[in-house]
Amino acid sequence: MNQVTNRLLLLAVLASALAACAGKTPPLATNNPDLQIITEGAMPRPTLADQPLGDDSFAVGPYDELIIDVFGLEGLTAREVTVDAGGNISVPLVGSFQVAGMTPLQIEQEMTRRLLDAYVRNPRVSVNLEVINSQLVSVDGQVKKPGLYPALGNLTLMRSVAQAEGLSEFAKMEDVVVFRTSDGRQYAALYNLAAIRRGYYQDPQIYAGDRIIVGESRSRRIFSDFLAAAPLLTAPIIAVLQNN
Repeated sequence: MNQVTNRLLLLAVLASALAACAGKTPPLATNNPDLQIITEGAMPRPTLADQPLGDDSFAVGPYDELIIDVFGLEGLTAREVTVDAGGNISVPLVGSFQVAGMTPLQIEQEMTRRLLDAYVRNPRVSVNLEVINSQLVSVDGQVKKPGLYPALGNLTLMRSVAQAEGLSEFAKMEDVVVFRTSDGRQYAALYNLAAIRRGYYQDPQIYAGDRIIVGESRSRRIFSDFLAAAPLLTAPIIAVLQNN
């Protein structure tokens, strides 16, 4: 690609991004055959099929919240229990035991066994997963503490970076890529943290299973057409990965 073509591409990207801020949604152009640029302002959230929540096959983890019900047993009716950081719960008559990695059905079975050992006749135990907090987000690249972090509450991109103790000294704020699976499709989005801080667009929602990469990485190559203009972009770039 010659210099003139590069300049035309840069101008097209800038015009498209600015138009998006004005409420218009023109298509963005890219020479990367692995990308399909979409015009929505946000990536779609994961579906239940992408992250099975609340069914009996889901493994409980730290910080998940359970509703435990033992029929007819005082103090154990609709009892709210939170799994601690070590993956344990503590229940009267049952004691403390490890539940991380167990399904609600397996917890019911273990509680039933323990209640029988405590001479409770015919215990009828029900365990439901009320709130899932054990899901994780990966934050990698130019942050002070890369790693996996719990996707707790109303998690956003800026808050995810803060969980990783913020950006490293020479981090590229304009070069942040978020990967996500939604409805079986692989998405990637290019964000500019400086633009978010200045209020050009909203801090995007982050969900369990998302992968965030700040700055230099192989992943940034998928947006190579746009990175030269990234410091000037005032809208995120959202893409579907075609060959994943």
